[in-house]
Amino acid sequence: MSDNGKRQVHLNLFIFGCGHHNAAWRSPGSSVERLGDIRYYEELARIAESGALDAVFFADGQSLRADSAERSPTWFLEPLTTLAAMARATSNIGLVSTVSSSFYTPFHAARLLASLDHISSGRVGWNVVTSMFDAEARNHGMDGLPAHAERYARAEEFIDAVQALWDSWPSDSILTDREGKYLDASMIRPVDHNGEHFSVAGPLNVPQPPQGRPVLFQAGASDPGRNLAARRAEGIYAVAYDIEQGREYRADVRARAEANGRDPDDLVVMPGLVTYVGRTMEEAERKRDRLDELLPVEASLAQLGGFIHRDCSDWVLDERVPELAPIEEFTGPQGRYATILRIIDVERPTVRQLLGRLAAGGGHCTMVGTPETIADRIEEWLDGGAADGFNLMPPQLPDSLTDFVELVVPELRRRGRFREAYASSTLRGNLAD
Repeated sequence: MSDNGKRQVHLNLFIFGCGHHNAAWRSPGSSVERLGDIRYYEELARIAESGALDAVFFADGQSLRADSAERSPTWFLEPLTTLAAMARATSNIGLVSTVSSSFYTPFHAARLLASLDHISSGRVGWNVVTSMFDAEARNHGMDGLPAHAERYARAEEFIDAVQALWDSWPSDSILTDREGKYLDASMIRPVDHNGEHFSVAGPLNVPQPPQGRPVLFQAGASDPGRNLAARRAEGIYAVAYDIEQGREYRADVRARAEANGRDPDDLVVMPGLVTYVGRTMEEAERKRDRLDELLPVEASLAQLGGFIHRDCSDWVLDERVPELAPIEEFTGPQGRYATILRIIDVERPTVRQLLGRLAAGGGHCTMVGTPETIADRIEEWLDGGAADGFNLMPPQLPDSLTDFVELVVPELRRRGRFREAYASSTLRGNLAD
């Protein structure tokens, strides 16, 4: 809460390629030629920092699907390395990277993240995931990923071991007594972790990070994922198409946190948010339509057909989406199909609009409008118990980010919903603000 009694919104920037719209890279003047240039990512971080956003965030993957990359850029630079450079280009904004508990060892992860927290003076967060694809596992000497339950058990133990390593060399053990000892060795303790998945002796050979323990994020949607988030996370990345889904998810993880003896208010739940911002509604819609029109039609229809198990090749782009079977009759994956049905029911899109909607954020909340209308909807989510903030997914980078920072952030500030400046020098401090 701010001094005016209004709930404050937290905002992260989710950086992905040229933007979260699959056709963003095709746009004239896009950033596609800069994806290997560290100055591009530094620029994005500085734009986000100019708006006092809480953090920048990178997802991560451990494999390359050439057929997918052929249609749109995916990974380029390794995120922790990239964040180290971005830390030097910024002063206040948080720096969050995905870390896979299925492929990292606790010592390796703890050392990298502790170093980055020192480099950034306490601005690091880690988003712990269990990874999704067997192709990733095969790049790490495995035939495939372990079963879902085993991956989450490993993740919980991974967190325990990493945090124990961060605690093993206390910062106050460093004396820097030039006439005596550099440190008090009696304060440094082994970890001696011997679990089902990891054996770690410790101590860590990097002193305790400035934040003590870098901020822990989680993105669990499944039941085990929600349990892990409720027990351990400080920030939660969520998927919610509308305010009802957001309210259900947030209420569920808060109840689980309370059942685990935690204060639910210690969790910051941040659904993904795609925004097209214009000074008028017509301008915002034009920005959306320009990107949608760049989608390759044949490939996009084929992808949609895969989602709904139906041949869409003869669908007319600027007509309404044909009627689809109810979810009770659908035999494929239910989650995405349910979201598609919901989009059709609520938005009544044309085929072209549906393709664009799925190309930018998929099942995530999408807002198209003026700074005032988007701020209205953000307030509805906050006051309706559907979110504590949002993980911004700009459809085009840097343009959509600049639109949000220059147009929406000032409107949120005018309403007393967002900070004027950073209140803390650490990521944890700003998340608690």
